[in-house]
Amino acid sequence: MQVAKYETARRETGGPFRGEDLAIGSGGEGSDIEARLVALETLTTTDLQIEWRRLYRAMPPTRLSRDLLIRGVAHKVQEQAHGGLSLGIKRRLHTLSEGVDQRGGSAAAPAIALKPGTRLIREWHGHAHTVSVLDDGFEYQGERFGSLSRVARRITGVHWSGPLFFGISKRRRAVSGAADE
Repeated sequence: MQVAKYETARRETGGPFRGEDLAIGSGGEGSDIEARLVALETLTTTDLQIEWRRLYRAMPPTRLSRDLLIRGVAHKVQEQAHGGLSLGIKRRLHTLSEGVDQRGGSAAAPAIALKPGTRLIREWHGHAHTVSVLDDGFEYQGERFGSLSRVARRITGVHWSGPLFFGISKRRRAVSGAADE
């Protein structure tokens, strides 16, 4: 059936078959896509590698298992039928992936952006402390500070993470959310 078509293409050109996708139809209808995905199971590993090269226009990673070849080809078939990620989402994913170090962990959490004019209020030892966000730092009691941590130190007398002290860090939100339960 399908395998014979691939064998012919390989013998004639020595490269991947560039005809219609899996010969089951290239239409965007759901049943056609399902049939194409089911047909992947019947292909040999070599045929799956050929299909990978045709769809991705690149060699499949070496030593990739048959199961992962099927999944990769199936993903690309569905992506072509239903559309892939939008350009904005691709950009966002790329930006997020740049923050990952080589060991797989996150290098640093993205900075929290506060708009100038925002007022942060924190009660500490029975007294409300108000900090204004400026274009180039923060203002507390008429004095300018370069960071929220310096403001927190002025208020408490000891080193604090400024965002954590003022309740704007993700870590603080997760802790307070767990305490509410």
